[in-house]
Amino acid sequence: MRYTVFLQPVEDPGFEGLYYAHLPTLGLTTHGQGVEGALAAAHDLADLWVAERASRGEPLPREARGLIGEVELADAVLSA
Repeated sequence: MRYTVFLQPVEDPGFEGLYYAHLPTLGLTTHGQGVEGALAAAHDLADLWVAERASRGEPLPREARGLIGEVELADAVLSA
């Protein structure tokens, strides 16, 4: 199975080089050092999650093709 991973840099001070790894189809989020670390963490977490569901006979989610979009907010909202 193949699942999309959305990577996002952690922007909090003191966490330089870390990336969040979101797996939206599975509802999972993890993090790791750099892109490769985040992808490895996502793989490990997804592997455990899928194995647990399979061991209970639960169906595994199938990923549907999705789109990534953006929304733009007015500056007034951001400065509140």
